[in-house]
Amino acid sequence: MTMFFKLSIFILAFAVSLDNFSTGFTYGLRKMRIPLKSVLIIAICSGVSLFISMLFGKSLLTFMQPEVANRIGGTILILIGAWVLFQFFRSRHEQEDDEAVLEEKVVLNLEIRSLGFVIHILKKPTSADFDRSGTITGIEAFMLGIALSLDAFGAGIGAAMMGYSSYLLSILVTLMSFLFVSGGLKLGNIFSHLSWMKKVSFLPGILLILIGIYKF
Repeated sequence: MTMFFKLSIFILAFAVSLDNFSTGFTYGLRKMRIPLKSVLIIAICSGVSLFISMLFGKSLLTFMQPEVANRIGGTILILIGAWVLFQFFRSRHEQEDDEAVLEEKVVLNLEIRSLGFVIHILKKPTSADFDRSGTITGIEAFMLGIALSLDAFGAGIGAAMMGYSSYLLSILVTLMSFLFVSGGLKLGNIFSHLSWMKKVSFLPGILLILIGIYKF
């Protein structure tokens, strides 16, 4: 295992988890609370989603040559990265809500009745606060965790096909998701004037594309 391959595991986990920072920062700006237990639920959702998708990705390896699987995995990461960038730049041209504190990223825009709840959360993260209490707890944290783990699910399939360890990557994503939600929440509370930090949401797209190109 080369040094860059080891480093790329951390970069991939960072890229998949960074959206959690963006969401945590949004909640912090709005002075909303996410208790430690809820942060843990969100982080576990990301880790479990990635692990399940990697198991699926590994099962596909039995039907193809390693080199082909590697290229397909790289292509998946490149496509996910391109999608993240597309959504980032598209959101900059959308009209802002007059009552919004800062622009909220549109991650997914599909009319699927069974997934409508999760999609609405992705469009507007603060809508996960169903009871308008200002605190994300219980089922609210679970639904937010599911919403934030969708990117991780797609990336997990590609990562598995490129030979990454499902256990190591899932653990790293869980830990980073926990740290990023907590860190984003605190920074949002302390530095409410630094709303430009939300712009880091384009970074995961670039990192995923670079890793995909390297492994292609």
